[in-house]
Amino acid sequence: MKECKEQGYIHSIESFGTVDGPGIRLTVFFQGCPMRCLYCHNPDTWSPKVGKPVTVEEILELYEKNKSFYQKGGITATGGEPLMQLAFLTELFERAKARHIHTCLDTSGILFGKTHKEEYRRLLRSTDLILLDIKHAFPGAHKKLTGQPQAPVLDFLDFTTEEKIPVIIRHVIVKGFTDSPRELEEVGRVLAGHPNIKGLEVLPYHNMGERKYEALNLPYPLKGMENLSREEASRARKIILESFQRHRPPASPS
Repeated sequence: MKECKEQGYIHSIESFGTVDGPGIRLTVFFQGCPMRCLYCHNPDTWSPKVGKPVTVEEILELYEKNKSFYQKGGITATGGEPLMQLAFLTELFERAKARHIHTCLDTSGILFGKTHKEEYRRLLRSTDLILLDIKHAFPGAHKKLTGQPQAPVLDFLDFTTEEKIPVIIRHVIVKGFTDSPRELEEVGRVLAGHPNIKGLEVLPYHNMGERKYEALNLPYPLKGMENLSREEASRARKIILESFQRHRPPASPS
């Protein structure tokens, strides 16, 4: 798919989103994702060759239509992976910020490249909040879980720290993959050096996306996997936070 600043390829738009950023939000699901996470519940967003062509102005018109509901919310770009359409995403956020609209980016950071820092710096100048999905703490397991290397994700996290952009971390807990104390403690250690992290969302695995795989005639990678309970997710979150506190650098004297 050829990227175009004037037009993006969008899977869908949710007018009253409440789970991807603060307040009620216009949530834009970008089409295309390079990852193949075993637990992905949106396989219909993978291909960059499908999706509805939409302009920035059309998205902003949708926002203005329900503007009164978004006073404590804003616009969230999610997917798929929004960074696959970096120029369009940047234009959307810049024009949103010009209207004083809160912007939130939900991403894995997988497409970040150190040689393109200026392009990403421009995007982050108009980004108020990032929801960053940390898939796995260890490089080898990350590759098995997602099909992609871990390094760009951690490089992107480092870059958000350099740019002082608030980040909320998301981590999906899947039995046998991301639920071991060793993995959870390592997540906490990895995150500890980043003072721009403002929150942690530990998300329990669910199999609600299985029907989408059937509709697309794709095998479901985690067939038979049990859903994770909220209690198990809560215990996992506690382990991460305890490790985060242990490894956190001491505050510098004022």
